[in-house]
Amino acid sequence: MLKPIYDETRARMLKCIEALSHEFSTLRTGKVSPKIVENIRIDYFGTATPLNGVGSVSTPDANTIIVTPWDKSLLKEIEKAIQVANIGVNPSNNGAGVVLAFPPMTQEQRKEAAKHAKAMAEKAKIAARNIRQEANNKIKKMEKDKAITEDESKRAHDEVQKIVDETIASIDKHLADKEANILKI
Repeated sequence: MLKPIYDETRARMLKCIEALSHEFSTLRTGKVSPKIVENIRIDYFGTATPLNGVGSVSTPDANTIIVTPWDKSLLKEIEKAIQVANIGVNPSNNGAGVVLAFPPMTQEQRKEAAKHAKAMAEKAKIAARNIRQEANNKIKKMEKDKAITEDESKRAHDEVQKIVDETIASIDKHLADKEANILKI
């Protein structure tokens, strides 16, 4: 009777961690990643299309991203979309593609990125606590409806708390790894 609540709570906690990992992937560390431009969209025949849908996105070195469109007429559109996205670098058009040359991160930028990662992790922890609250409310309702006993309710609350503790420990580990990656020169 309580197993579906545990399963749903675990599944939602896993999604919470996956969302955090995805958010962390958009943060710049010492090496640039194509994920930095993942959310940039351009107007391609009236449809908002991601950059990797209109060309290839590559990182030839640690500080450069090159967007090479399959249709060269999109170069200006890509350049404009990157400028509007304000990702901290000005695009340059070399005729074959759009080059994004990122300067090496300063210590100040690294600290700011680490602070941003902490804020992302805190949001994930809040989401986990909200999921716990919803699960506990379901358990309380079951107890109130006499579907489970008071002892079962207490054990269920403890089990949900154990799931939340595991999730928060995982979030903290992800954060520590990301901070180490960001602050490493």
